[in-house]
Amino acid sequence: MKARLIYNPTSGNQAIIKSVADILDVLEQAGYEASAYRTTPKPLSAETEATRAAKAGFDLIVAAGGDGTLNEVVNGISPLENRPKMAIIPGGTTNDFARALKIPRNDPVEAAKIILKNQILSMDIGQAGSDHYFMNIAGGGSMSELTYGVPSEYKSILGYLAYFVKGAEMLPSVKPMKMNLTYDKGKYNGEVTLFLAGLTNSVAGFEQVAPDAQLGDGKMSLILVKSANFPEMLQLIAKAFNGGRHINDPRIIYTKTNKLVVKPADKSRIMINLDGEYGGDAPMTLKVLRHHIDMFANVDDIPKEVIAEGTIKK
Repeated sequence: MKARLIYNPTSGNQAIIKSVADILDVLEQAGYEASAYRTTPKPLSAETEATRAAKAGFDLIVAAGGDGTLNEVVNGISPLENRPKMAIIPGGTTNDFARALKIPRNDPVEAAKIILKNQILSMDIGQAGSDHYFMNIAGGGSMSELTYGVPSEYKSILGYLAYFVKGAEMLPSVKPMKMNLTYDKGKYNGEVTLFLAGLTNSVAGFEQVAPDAQLGDGKMSLILVKSANFPEMLQLIAKAFNGGRHINDPRIIYTKTNKLVVKPADKSRIMINLDGEYGGDAPMTLKVLRHHIDMFANVDDIPKEVIAEGTIKK
């Protein structure tokens, strides 16, 4: 068996680059002939290498870096008919996907050792349009655009606190956008401050945004925030922190859906955010590809009610 480590040397505090040899040693212990690829500043470096490695017959691709690097690897292998297994070593700011899979987030070598447990989940992947994919979250609305304005060096110093600092700056000026949203159980046509479509329960480091989300259930948790001013947004955020009570607020639509169609209701530009990065403009169709990639996870530490039936790979 062959494994390819794709790592971003600039992620987080550069702990990954210092651990490459030890990570490769863990992969050898797991029975793989292991090699490494260091990403470059060239656009889509991780995605291109993931596609190449998958087509070359690698059995496992290990993505080491922040959510952006992981997203690139997912995009590199998702369109293929024969997809290798995937493991993740978090090294970024929020590490939402690693948080959902209970992967150690502060020690790259310990994260790699999860592979030795040989516990695998068949994970859902989101498809956006015809050729973009996401593993954790898609979103839109002026509130979601704050992620584009956080400088990378700012995130490296402050971690996901950087998003709060930037969000506090932007909240007073956030204005709703007019959208048409169509989902499995209905339609919404009106003003939207923010919508999120999540595949896990972890968003921006918090696990109460979609409190009843299940891994591998073939559904996205749709959270639609209608028109809300600055004080109302603060109230909703407080409810989200306090046991996920925001989902019962009348200013929120909360539902599960396999498909979401997003269209602007006027001439406004709606930028779609995929795993924290710009993923194109609406109109766009988002859908779930159920059990699309087999991923190593720390299944022992994930509550059983969070894993949908049939998701644990036997």
